[in-house]
Amino acid sequence: MSKDYFQLDNKVAIVTGAASGIGYETAKLMAEIGSRVILLDIDEKNGESAAKLFREEGLHAEFMKCDVTNSKNCFEVSETIKEKYGHVDVLFNNAGIIKRKTVVDLEESDWDAVINVSLKGVYLLSKYIIPIMAKGNGGSIINTGSGWGLKGGDKAASYCAAKAGVVNLTKAMAIDHGPQNIRVNCICPGDTDTPLLRGEAKQLNLDEDAFLKDSAVGRPLSRLGTPLDIAKGVLFLASDLSSWITGTELIVDGGGLA
Repeated sequence: MSKDYFQLDNKVAIVTGAASGIGYETAKLMAEIGSRVILLDIDEKNGESAAKLFREEGLHAEFMKCDVTNSKNCFEVSETIKEKYGHVDVLFNNAGIIKRKTVVDLEESDWDAVINVSLKGVYLLSKYIIPIMAKGNGGSIINTGSGWGLKGGDKAASYCAAKAGVVNLTKAMAIDHGPQNIRVNCICPGDTDTPLLRGEAKQLNLDEDAFLKDSAVGRPLSRLGTPLDIAKGVLFLASDLSSWITGTELIVDGGGLA
C-alpha cells in the first residue's frame, strides 16, 4: 500500500476545540502528517500558544478565535479561510462541553449551552465550510460524537442528547453531500484523559484520581483513552484510507461498548 494513503500533504484542515485535549492533539497530528492546520477555539490564549508551538516545530499552523455557537463569527472565519487558502479539505467539528446533571437538576441555560456548543456548533461551521469544500475537490468532515451518543449515561442528559444528535446529523450530512464528494463521519470516543473529563470529577464532587481510575474499569483494554488515541481515529477518517466510508460512526473506546 502506498504511504500516500496516510498523508495529508498540503491539505487544509480545520479543527475546532483545538486549544486543548482531543482537538489539540488532532491538530498536531494532522500538521505532522503534512496538513496546513487552522486551529479554532474560543480560548484565544491557549489556542495562540498551541499554534505558536506547532510553528516552532516547523509545522504549518495558525489560530483563529471562533465561537462555534455564533453564526456571524463562523461565517467570518470561514470567509477568512476561503480568502487565504482557497479551499478546505478537512473539517473536524470537535468543540464540545458537558454538564453532569439530570434533566431535573439542569438549568435551561445549562441545556442551551451544551446543545449550542456540541450540536449547533457542528451545524453552523459545516453550513459555511461545505460550500467551500464543494467548490474544490470535496473533502472529509469528522464530527465528534461520544459513546454516550449511542447509549445513555448517568447525570449527563444534555450531553447525551447533543451527542446523539451529532451521530444522526452526521448521517444526514453524509447523504446530502456525498454527491459533492464530501464524506461525513462521526468519531465516538470513550472516556479520554482530557481537561473535559477531569472537569467532570469536579462537577460531580468526586476525587479526580478515583474518578479517572473508575472510568477505566470494565473496559477490555483496561485504561482510559488518550487524546492521541482519538486523533489517530480522526486521521483515519480524514485520510484516503477511508475513501469509501461515509455516514458512519467510529467507536474509539477501548472496548467499553463491546
